[in-house]
Amino acid sequence: MPAKAGKKVVAKKTTAPKRTPKKVTKNKVTVKTTRPVAKKKTNAIKKIASTKERLSGKKLKAVVKANAKSAKKVSKSKTPVQKVAKKASPKKTAVKLSPKQVDQRKRTNMLLQKGRERGYVIYDEILREFPAIEEDIPFLEELYEKFAAASIDMIEGGNILSDEKMLSPSEKNTYQRGRNSAHDSIQMYLREIGQYHLLSISEERTLAKRVMDGEEEARNLLARSNLRLVVSIAKRYIGRSPDLTLLDLIQEGNIGLFKAVDKFDYTKGYKFSTYATWWIRQAITRALADQSRTIRIPVHMVETITKYKQVFRRLSQDLGRDPSQEEVALEMGIEVEKIYLIEKISQDTISLESPVGDADDDRSVLRDFIKDDTMESPDQDTSHNILTEQLHTILDFLSPKERKILVLRHGLEDGIYHTLEEVGREFGVTRERIRQIEAKAIEKIRHHDMARYLKNY
Repeated sequence: MPAKAGKKVVAKKTTAPKRTPKKVTKNKVTVKTTRPVAKKKTNAIKKIASTKERLSGKKLKAVVKANAKSAKKVSKSKTPVQKVAKKASPKKTAVKLSPKQVDQRKRTNMLLQKGRERGYVIYDEILREFPAIEEDIPFLEELYEKFAAASIDMIEGGNILSDEKMLSPSEKNTYQRGRNSAHDSIQMYLREIGQYHLLSISEERTLAKRVMDGEEEARNLLARSNLRLVVSIAKRYIGRSPDLTLLDLIQEGNIGLFKAVDKFDYTKGYKFSTYATWWIRQAITRALADQSRTIRIPVHMVETITKYKQVFRRLSQDLGRDPSQEEVALEMGIEVEKIYLIEKISQDTISLESPVGDADDDRSVLRDFIKDDTMESPDQDTSHNILTEQLHTILDFLSPKERKILVLRHGLEDGIYHTLEEVGREFGVTRERIRQIEAKAIEKIRHHDMARYLKNY
C-alpha cells in the first residue's frame, strides 16, 4: 500500500515537470515563428476575403435578378393604376392653363408654322403677335430657343405690321421688293459665312496651337469657322436698342470672337465655342450699354438695372400691384438706398426738341413748357423795375458826387462793385475820405421819406 502510494506520488511529480517544459517550448516556438505565422494568417485572410467577394458578387447577381423579377411583377400589377392616372392627368393640365397662356401658345404655334414654311421669322412679326414681348425677356428667350430648335432663323425686318392681305397685287410686289432689299445685306452675309465648314475638336486644337505659335492664317480660319455662332448669339439681342441693328450686333460680336481667338488655351480641354460664347456676349452687351443710351451707364449697372426690372415685374404679377422700394430691396437682397439709385439711373432721357400736342402744331416743343431758372420770372422782373425807379428817385436827392460814389461802390448801374481804393483813385482822394462820403450819403437816405418803401426789398 505505501509503495503504491509512492508511485502515485512520483507519477504526480513527473507529470508536473513534463508540463512545464511543454509550456516553455510552446513559448519558444511561438516566439521563433511569429513572422511565418503572421504571413500565413494574412494569406488566409486574403483567401477568405476573395471568397467572400465572390460569394457577395454571386449574391448581388442573385439579388439583382430577384429585384428585376419583383419589379416586373409589380409593374404588371400596377398597370391599371397607371392607366387611371393617365386618364386623370389631362384634367389637371387643363386647369393650370389660363386663357392668357392658351392664347400665348396659339400665337407661338402660328409663328412656328410660318417659320417652318419660310425658314425664317421677322422680328416685326413677333411684335405684331406679342406687342409687349420686349418687356418680358424670359418669354422672348424661350421663344428664341423654340425657333433655334426648329432651325428657324430670326432676322430683322421693316414695317410689316400692315396686313398683306389688304394690299393690291402691285402693292404686294412693291412691298415684297422693299422687304427683300432690306434683308439683302443680311442674306448675303449669311450665305458667305455658310461657306466655312464647322471644325472638329481635333481641328480646333490644331488651329489653336498654330494661333499660339503666331500664325495669322490659323487665327482667321478659326474665327471664320465660328461666325455662325456670333449670328446665333446676336439674334437674342435684337430690339434691345433702336440704334443697333442686327448687323451692328453681329459686328460687335465678331470683335468679341477675335478676342476669344487670341486668348483661347486649348490645353484646358474645353471646346472653343464654349469659351468664345462669353466673349461674344460680353462684346454685345457692352455695345448695348455704350450706344443704347445718350448718357452711358457702366456695364455692371446695366446688369443690375435689368435684374431690378425682372424682380419688379415678377413682384407686380404676384402681388397684383406695384411693389414698394422696400419689397424690391428685400427680394434682391440689397439696401433700399441702392434701389433709389437704380430707379434714378434707369430713367430715360428725352429731347427738348420733342414735339408736344397735335401734329399740326409744329411750333410747340417740350422746351417751351420748361421753366428756365437762369432767367427772372415776370413778377421778379416787375419788382426789380419798381425798386430801380424808387432808388433813382432817392439818389436824385443826393449830390452828384455822393450819388456817383454809391453807384460805383454798390454796382447800381452795371452790377460791378468797386473797392474804396478804386473809387478814391477815381476822385483823386484817399479811401478814408470815400468811406466818410459814403457813410454820409447812406445816412441821408435813411432819413428820406421814401426810405420806408425800400424795407420791403
